[in-house]
Amino acid sequence: MLKSILFSICFIVSLLLQAQTYYVFVGGYVPKAADQGINVYVLDTLSGELKHKSVCPDLLNPTYLNLSPNGKNLYACTEARVPKGGNVSSFAFDSLSGKLAFLNKQPSGGENPVYVSVHRSGKWVVNTNYTEASVTAYSVNADGSLNPAAQLFEYKEGSNVVKDRQAAAHTHSCVFSPNYDQLIVPDLGADKLRMYHFDAKATQPLSELAGTASPAGKGPRHFSFHPNQKFAYCVEELSGTVSAYRYKKGKLTSIQNISAHPQELQSGFGGADIHTSPDGRFLYASNRGNENNLAIYAIHRSKGTLTNVGYQPTLGNHPRNFTMDPTGKFLLVANMNSNSIVVFKRDIQTGMLTKMSVTEGIPSPSCIKIRKYQ
Repeated sequence: MLKSILFSICFIVSLLLQAQTYYVFVGGYVPKAADQGINVYVLDTLSGELKHKSVCPDLLNPTYLNLSPNGKNLYACTEARVPKGGNVSSFAFDSLSGKLAFLNKQPSGGENPVYVSVHRSGKWVVNTNYTEASVTAYSVNADGSLNPAAQLFEYKEGSNVVKDRQAAAHTHSCVFSPNYDQLIVPDLGADKLRMYHFDAKATQPLSELAGTASPAGKGPRHFSFHPNQKFAYCVEELSGTVSAYRYKKGKLTSIQNISAHPQELQSGFGGADIHTSPDGRFLYASNRGNENNLAIYAIHRSKGTLTNVGYQPTLGNHPRNFTMDPTGKFLLVANMNSNSIVVFKRDIQTGMLTKMSVTEGIPSPSCIKIRKYQ
């Protein structure tokens, strides 16, 4: 009788574990291999290994990805770095088969789309274009496909402080506020955090606000809100720094600017991506350039300020993008120029990282997303 009960318990636990699948979605800059498309992997949560599940082929440069709130749709910046090109593409995802199916695409509103975000309602998608700086909003159909752009905001002028990078505006990402009533758009070329009010019930949801100036020559790139909704952080590509902000009543106030590098490093910066841990205790920022590492910061609980606690080599070249799973147990880094993804286990007490696995032979991974499906 006891053996029968134990067997039943083990069987049920096994079914529950099998029912929980961590899917990993990978896009890349692969201009000469369009058939590589978007790759889908399954993360083994015991070994940290990635097992290839499927590929959605015939996509040129699916450089940045994001998922709908329900996980049934994926959106990608496609035809990036293509002269006079640039689209945002939509896909349906079947979590049973692990396969993506192309639905449709719409012009991105500019050349070189680099970031796409999805409103929590699932009814709106927003993207930014780097080369021809612009912000575009699309309404979403019931099946997840995209309608033609409802709005387009275009920008021309840069700050011109760093001549070769800031002669023109370069909108580099678009991040919804915690309540999804605002959109923050770091503009690397203009040294500005552009801000918009977002009304999901309107036919044209975006209305531009004053925004927040970034220190001259910093080059704001990617942006992350703290889970407590009181603080936010921006990685600055050109200066090798991270800025911390207080977020209150829809406004950003600078509270700190801190280096993302050891003091002896004076050039060759390449800040890329930034994420706050789900528990709100640590912040991570990726550095390309001469270092190829993650800067790790402890976050002051009440002040939101940062203290550097260490650096973790990404064990590859050019960590353009990284992500954490919702529990904060795993951190995955896409090393674009070494064609690899590294899975780290995160110590929730110290914030430090331990390598679990390295998956090689992934063509130029530029974006990585993870989601648990049941």
